[in-house]
Amino acid sequence: MSAETPAADGQFTLRRQQFRAWRGTRPFWAGLFVLLSGLPIAYFPYANLQIGHLTLAMATTAGAGSLIIGVLLVVLGVSLWFQKHVRVFAGVAAILLALVSIPVSNLGGFLIGFLLALVGGAMAVAWTPGPPPAGQLAGHATTGTGEAPAAMDHDTTVLKPVDGLGKPNDLSGTNPANGANGRHSAG
Repeated sequence: MSAETPAADGQFTLRRQQFRAWRGTRPFWAGLFVLLSGLPIAYFPYANLQIGHLTLAMATTAGAGSLIIGVLLVVLGVSLWFQKHVRVFAGVAAILLALVSIPVSNLGGFLIGFLLALVGGAMAVAWTPGPPPAGQLAGHATTGTGEAPAAMDHDTTVLKPVDGLGKPNDLSGTNPANGANGRHSAG
């Protein structure tokens, strides 16, 4: 086998392509940033820093609050991966939890978790699903001419009579046929 011989698509390549397709249909990076932001926020209030023989305990009185904020951010990050329709809620919640983590947990995990949660939350709110792949569009395509269906009313500016007397059944006076254009005039 020479260097120019193309390798056969193996299991690794197939799994990588499947992961890439899965990642492209959801706010993956936003979820990763939010998930990673919860780790320093939850860890630092319980950490002990060793400097030589000196132990510096960074435990605060709000250690439980830091743990709750960190766990919530991790859960929000995972939910962004698997429940992409909650992206706006999860993004706003991540931003609010990041702001709450500043006074609660050592400046939001020494600003590392705070910044990751802000960026991840903003990315989650800003993410929109892309167009569906071409394979999915073919399944929804129709063979029609592109015109409106025959049962549709082509003239929607004038209300059609429904009482059998030939008069429009509009009592509001806001019919577009009489120039009101849906707006009420006062006086």
